[in-house]
Amino acid sequence: MHRRAFVSYLLGLAVPWPLAVLAQQPAMPVIGYFSSRGAGDSAVSVNAFRKALNAAGYVEGKNVAIEYRWAEGKYERLPALAADLVSRRVDVLVAAGGEPAAVAAKAATSTIPIVFAIGGDPVKAGLASSFGRPGGNITGISLLTTAPEAKRLGILHDLAPKASVIGALINPSYQEAAAQARELEESAHTLGVKLRILHAKNQEELDGAFATLVQERIDALLVSADPFFDTKRDRFVAFAAQNRLPAIYQFREVAVAGGLMSYGVSLPDGYRWMGEYTARLLKGAKPADLPIVQSVKFEFVINLRTARALGIEVPPLLIARADEVIE
Repeated sequence: MHRRAFVSYLLGLAVPWPLAVLAQQPAMPVIGYFSSRGAGDSAVSVNAFRKALNAAGYVEGKNVAIEYRWAEGKYERLPALAADLVSRRVDVLVAAGGEPAAVAAKAATSTIPIVFAIGGDPVKAGLASSFGRPGGNITGISLLTTAPEAKRLGILHDLAPKASVIGALINPSYQEAAAQARELEESAHTLGVKLRILHAKNQEELDGAFATLVQERIDALLVSADPFFDTKRDRFVAFAAQNRLPAIYQFREVAVAGGLMSYGVSLPDGYRWMGEYTARLLKGAKPADLPIVQSVKFEFVINLRTARALGIEVPPLLIARADEVIE
């Protein structure tokens, strides 16, 4: 065989080899992450989720892809967002931002593994058979965001014991709304305070609720746990500042952004669990075998800078009870 022909022969053998090897490489797994909230107010939770994935060996863009979808507090968008991710055949569907997203995920697929983060009881919500054995293709974490509504009201009362009327804002479209209202009314009765419950499920109704708070001279405000309200964090902080209104919220992130007080679960802690469970599902675990986790890390935060700006003197005993004081 001539030298030129021999070289051509070798090149002919070499070309198909890497193509065949490449064809055998497994496709990068894809996580479908959709949320009732928006990207801007989800930075802390998404970062915690990614860190947990990294710790389990999954790095976004390197050996796992994540497709994000955001409802921006508009729950009616969630079914379409879930359906879109299911149509793309993602490997795991992550439903973030409470019951609205979890319910939409469960309705969208009975085969793709689902990890959710909700605020209440997944069994009562029809998402799981039990905490220990959720069954089907779904598991996740209960952040217990709605459980401390009475605790929040008690803290607000301790701050403003002379408040004649305390307002409580609830989203009637949220699955836990009735339970939240019931718990707050019972707590108000026990504390001996007058409670004014206001409802808002969209921006127009929220503006109306703000107007009512001003017109009725409400003395303090409790913003109940709800993903839609989380997307309006800056609006709440600005409204409270403008009207010098003491207010309490569910997440530390609101206090950091200028809210007066917060009491609730740690978002990073909860979404770390979501990341861990997502990694386990990517490695082959079955959702039915992963028990639903209940968050147990609560934190009470006071922003003293905001208190001074509002002209509010925070009782020393309340400061002593805080897990974090922002000076």
